Amino acid sequence: MASQIVKRGLQTASANLSNTGTAASAGHSGGYKLWKRLSFFVAIPAVGVCMLNTYLEHQKAHADGHQRPPFVAYDYLRKRDKRFPWGDGNKSLFHNPHVNPLPDGYEEEH
Repeated sequence: MASQIVKRGLQTASANLSNTGTAASAGHSGGYKLWKRLSFFVAIPAVGVCMLNTYLEHQKAHADGHQRPPFVAYDYLRKRDKRFPWGDGNKSLFHNPHVNPLPDGYEEEH
């Protein structure tokens, strides 16, 4: 008797789950179309516009000679309380000598 009640409860629960799944998907079938259209007609063109803007700004910077800003030795910038654990201990891991100054100024260009 108890096994029949449990069996009937499981059958009812599985029937409710399968009906809920089909009813939910039937009621919201157009949602993926909206996001697909937004992706193709809004997101991809927006990425393209951002790429174009970046490319044009990069070209403008190289046309101007890409001058680095003058070095000003502020007390609160480039403060080294302890050395970096690589190299000479004064340069960050991704150090660029043209852009990143050391605490005493830019490195000499070759």
